[in-house]
Parts: sequence; C-alpha cells; structure tokens
Amino acid sequence: MSAPRDQTGADPIHDAKLAATLFTQNPLGFGGMVLRGSSPARDALVEAIAEKLPCRRLPSHVDDERLLGGIDIAASLAAGKPIEASGLLAEAEGGALIVPMAERMGEALAGRLAQALDELRVALILLDDAREVDDGPPLAMMERLAFHCDLTHSREREAALAGSAAGEAAPLDDDALSAIAVTGSALGVHSLRALIQTSEAARAHAELAGRGAPEQADLEAAARLVLAPRATQLPPPPDEPKSDDAPPPEQAETSEENNQQSADQKLEDKVVEAATAAIPADLLAQLAKGLAPRQAGGSGSGQRRKKGLRGKPLGARPGMPRGGARLAMIDTLRAAVPWQAVRRHEAGADSGSALLLRKDDLRVRRFEEKAARVTIFAVDASGSAAAARLAEAKGAVELMLAQAYVTRSEVALIAFRGETAELLLPPTRSLTRARRALAELPGGGGTPLAMGLNAAREMAQNVRSRGRTPSLIVLTDGRANIDALGQPGRTQASEDAEAAAKVIAREGVDSLVVDISSRASREGGTLAEAMQARYLALPRADAKTLHAAISNREPA
Repeated sequence: MSAPRDQTGADPIHDAKLAATLFTQNPLGFGGMVLRGSSPARDALVEAIAEKLPCRRLPSHVDDERLLGGIDIAASLAAGKPIEASGLLAEAEGGALIVPMAERMGEALAGRLAQALDELRVALILLDDAREVDDGPPLAMMERLAFHCDLTHSREREAALAGSAAGEAAPLDDDALSAIAVTGSALGVHSLRALIQTSEAARAHAELAGRGAPEQADLEAAARLVLAPRATQLPPPPDEPKSDDAPPPEQAETSEENNQQSADQKLEDKVVEAATAAIPADLLAQLAKGLAPRQAGGSGSGQRRKKGLRGKPLGARPGMPRGGARLAMIDTLRAAVPWQAVRRHEAGADSGSALLLRKDDLRVRRFEEKAARVTIFAVDASGSAAAARLAEAKGAVELMLAQAYVTRSEVALIAFRGETAELLLPPTRSLTRARRALAELPGGGGTPLAMGLNAAREMAQNVRSRGRTPSLIVLTDGRANIDALGQPGRTQASEDAEAAAKVIAREGVDSLVVDISSRASREGGTLAEAMQARYLALPRADAKTLHAAISNREPA
C-alpha cells in the first residue's frame, strides 16, 4: 500500500527514503535525521538504515556513566580494583545512535549529544513521538540534523534504500550556492548550518545519480528535503511582468549580462518553487495563517522544575539524602569504588574488608516535573462588537477546558470594559464552573486596555508564585480610549496601554495578541510588538478557529 500524498503533492515516505539514502552515504556529515510520528513506515525506515549503518539504541533514562563511560560497579567489586566500562557514544562511534522519545530529551543530555555531533563522533536518529504541535526535540538537536521527516500518516511497511553513490560530484558553483541562499531567505530559514546541509545534500544527490556536478534537479531535491521542513514563512509572490513597449536598445555586452542574470533568477525561482511545494501540509496551514512553526523543545504543559521525589528521572548529584531526597545507591557506589585502594591503605585494612564510604560519595536522585500551564484570556468586552467577541472567547475557553485534563492546563478569564477590568474566572479546570461564569458575561462601554493588561499581568505573577507557567492571550482591537486611572482620552490611554504591554514583555510572559477587529489594525500589531508577543489577526473567527490558532494547529 502506498503512502498518502499530503496537500502539497509531496510523498512523505518517498522523500524520507531519499533522505535516509543520502544520510547513509555520509552519516557524520549530515548529522542525522528527525523522524516524527510513530508509524509502520518509520519503523521500517529505521530498520533499513540499520542495515546500512551500525546503530545502537539509547535508553530512555540513560545516565552519564552509561553514555560517556565510567566505572563498572559489578566488575570493580569482584576484582577489587576499578574497572572501566565504555559508554554508548564510544560503542556507536562512526555509526548512528537511535534516540527514542526525543521530545522528552533534557537539556543536559542534549548538550552532550550536541558535542558528540560537533566532534563528528556519531550520527543521531531522533524518534519524535510528540502529540502536541508545539512539542519536539531540543532546538540544538534539530538544527544539527539535516533531515526532518514526518511519517505520522504513512503506512508502508517496507522501506528499501538505494545503493551506494556511483561517484564523487564536484562542489557547487556560485550560481547553485546563490540559488540555495535565495531559497533559504524566501522560506525564512536563516541558519547557516541549514544552508550548508542543503548544499551537501545537493552534492550527495548528484553523486547518487552518477552526475559529475550538481544540476537543477539536485538543488530542488536538496531544498525539498532540508529547507522545506524548516520553513518559517511562505515565499513572497512573484513580481508580475510589466507591460511595457519594446525595450530600449542596449549594447551586446549588457544584453548578455541581462540574459545571464535572467537565467540565474530562473534557477533560483525553480528551487524556491520546488521547496515551497514540499512544505508539509500542517506546516503550510500554519504559515498560511501567519503562525510560526512549532518551537522545538517547547512544552505545552509548562516549565520544567527540579524535584526530589517524583517526575522524570535525571542524573544523580552529590548530596545528603535528607529533606525528602532519595539516596542513589548505584551512583554512590560508582563514586566510591575508585578510591577503595587508597582508603584501605590509609585505614590499614586488607583487600577483603567492607566497602569504605565517605560523605563525599553520597549521591541523591533528581527528578524533573513539568509545571501546570495556566492560560489567561484577557478579553476586550467593549464596544458594539462585544457580543461576537465574547461568543468567540466563551467557545475557545470551553474548548481549552475540554482538553485541560490531557494537557494538565487551567484557564482563567479577565474581561475589561467601561472603567474596570474584572476577573470573571480564576484558574480552573472545571467546565461547569467556567460555563456558569461565562453565561452572563457583560459587554459594552469604553476600552480600558491598560487596566486589562495590568490585571492580566498581576494574574500571571500570581500564577508564577504558585509554581505554574502562565500564558497570556489578549483578544482586542488595540484601540484604547480609557487610561489606567479610568479617565477617557485616547492619547493617554494608548500611552498607558503601551507602558503596561512593555512591563509584560520585561517579565517574559508568553503572550499572544489576537486582533478581532473587522480587519487587521495597526494598533493590534503595535500592541503585540510592545508586548513582544505573537500577533494573530482573526477578524471573523469562530470558537474552533480561535482555539486552533491559539493551539497552533489546524481546526478539526
């Protein structure tokens, strides 16, 4: 059964096979692959890669000693002297390391793997099983791996890879490099590492086809495989040709230069067009709505906090097992074993005596727990369009609450109108309570935008003080006419709103401004810029569209 083509016409499994073939030709040069979505096609592709390269699998909770190497506790205790064991990085050197559940990778592990990539020791195959759009492996990992493939909807169970390259292709010329650079700029890919990976992919594609130098088809394939999944914007529309009369006469040399420039531009346009056509369907929908793609390493469930009792296990650290911290016995023994010979000599004990432990050997366990996220809606309930705005907000809040138990999130609602900003719904996951609070939400009056922003900021501070992660969503047209003291006047009201927005930006609150005016307004964009927030214009959005935009995913 063949894989379904996405809305762009690209074949995900075909491109994934091609990317895997190029990757196996030069694994250390390309760094690796990110394979998103658990599916039979992904399993088959990993098996096909393993047939070409030596691969090792990374345990989900690997510690530093297993990864980097260290003391073998059992062998050391049996031998009475330190016995070193090699780590997974050394065992997989020159091949690939398969990393399951890469979306859960911690910063410490990501840093060690990034260093191994930079030293060209191993390649990585990250298996991304994230369900939420804004989850994913750490950005440091994603940037270093050339190929990002989404196989969520692929159902093929076979993934045979092509044979070895037929020869070595020449480096790219200036025209080809210029086409890659223009394509990266058009798609909003500004990483120099990604452009280098694209040029190497074009050369590897030419070698696979037996060509002595990369051609247009090689550039298009490389842009499709490397740049398209990284796109952060849609390319601008092409300039329409001007309907002028016959061009003025020019010199022969000038004509040749213009023809050459036209040919170069034509190559660049074709590469940009090929990359645009290969943008994944879900990413294309986000870009069409003006949304940024998911940020790797983000989390929809809140900030990560170090804990001593529960959560995701982290590496052990020196410390005393008190205050609820648990003793890490294996790590304690691993720290004590290398010093046994010295300690027995100092104590005058024989080699068969008991293990000598000291305070400095003690290690305690660490855990990482994700804080609950609280989404704060600040809704402009003023003016003649208040009824429609509040209907959108009510529906979006109810949809957010419907998935609250899954994402461990809560929702709060602040409405500002007239001369006040009122907290209508404290942070809650209770759908019944939310519906009761939303049932008689009033509307009309002036727009005290500064009051609403200040109330939202205070709520965010309160949420943070309880160890949770605030996320602020402001639904407004940005046209303030009531200042922070409740007095009318557009000039002072705008200045107060801008000052309140800048305070939110300084405090680093994750924010989104939803412009709900009849058409995108200058005031809404200015407010988002002052808040350092994302900006989204939704003049005629229903509750599902609003919820989908807030969640950075396409509506069902």
